[in-house]
Amino acid sequence: MMSVSIDDIRAAVAAARGDAEQFLCDLIRFPSTPGKEREAMEYIATRFAELGEVEKAPLSNALREDEDYSDPIPDLDYAGRFNVRFRLPGTGGGKSLLFNAHLDVVPPSQGQEKPFDPRVKEGVIYGRGACDAKGMSATLFTVLSAMKRLGIRPAGDIIIHFVVEEEVGGNGSLAMARRGEKADACIVMEPTDLRIFSSVRGAVWFRVTCTGRPGHSGTAGITVSALKMAIKVVEILDGYHDRLLAASRGFPLFDPYPNPMPITFGRLNAGDWPATAPSRAVVEGVLGLLPNKTRYQVMEEMRQAIIDEGDDWLKEHFIIDFMYRHDAQVLEPDHPLVTGLADTSKALGATGEVSAMTASCDSWLYNNQLGIPTVVFGPGSLRFAHSNEEQISLDDMATGAAITVAFIQKWCR
Repeated sequence: MMSVSIDDIRAAVAAARGDAEQFLCDLIRFPSTPGKEREAMEYIATRFAELGEVEKAPLSNALREDEDYSDPIPDLDYAGRFNVRFRLPGTGGGKSLLFNAHLDVVPPSQGQEKPFDPRVKEGVIYGRGACDAKGMSATLFTVLSAMKRLGIRPAGDIIIHFVVEEEVGGNGSLAMARRGEKADACIVMEPTDLRIFSSVRGAVWFRVTCTGRPGHSGTAGITVSALKMAIKVVEILDGYHDRLLAASRGFPLFDPYPNPMPITFGRLNAGDWPATAPSRAVVEGVLGLLPNKTRYQVMEEMRQAIIDEGDDWLKEHFIIDFMYRHDAQVLEPDHPLVTGLADTSKALGATGEVSAMTASCDSWLYNNQLGIPTVVFGPGSLRFAHSNEEQISLDDMATGAAITVAFIQKWCR
């Protein structure tokens, strides 16, 4: 493969800017919340068929039986749904490179007006999914368009998985992982401010259901409030998190963060009358974890903490379920994927910073389960994700695309 100069790459990416803007605006218009990604997937399949081979990878309700299936949204139906697998065949003999990008988005934020009507203002695109993560698909579209324009045909295959349900635990990527994909490296596309995340924390989403003895407010001593039990569970799990955090130091990329694996309590539901002790209370949240613990260890330790620290009633009257279970992912910073992408980023004007991701994503399925060296990388900023001001800069997308084209030249030759 003949090498193309950085200036030529930048020019080809600039020439594709208008198409990239239109592509992303079109994609944002599909309200592709989890379970409703079909129209967005059809659009991806149609547009990427212009650039290479496209396969609609069917999904099945059998996915629900997988050990790593996540179900924070119960009863999602997979009949008739699919992921998209794209392939640009290489000319032969080079290393392959796999990308992953998700098409699902979280529901609109409170106060977010017309979230699926994209707005373009001063080179910035606003709308639900702009950075998380439809902007990643638009960046990959730009990459392949620029390569086509430049006549770049790498020796190794370029593969892309466009997946559903990343936001609820990664079930789309799980389905693709179970197909047994093979590649020499993988880049999971997420908004990283063009930093390279070679380590990614894990997470468990939990639901604790407490049961009490309901009754009138005038019968104190007889009633047991499930709500008070749930509040105690919050205190116990907060304490467990503090101990886990203290025991999870010593990872250089995570250590700069004061709390790289937070616990968040997102829901507490209990009761239907102020003067009645409720019989049932449910608290839900998410706890991060670092590479010193597996998801199974953390799940068991959380359960045991409630047993050990709860009173006689609580320890016999709770159930803890886990709707989402991810291990942490680590790729050593001196791996050629990391150093090569960092060097290319610097050559294109980005920082090339290598860091750790303090959120979780689908990278562990590729790195840990398929054994494909994996990093997380992409334009856009995580601080805008899931917000009512979600946005991505076209300049950032262009830089990300140029870095990716230049890296493909190096990696896949």
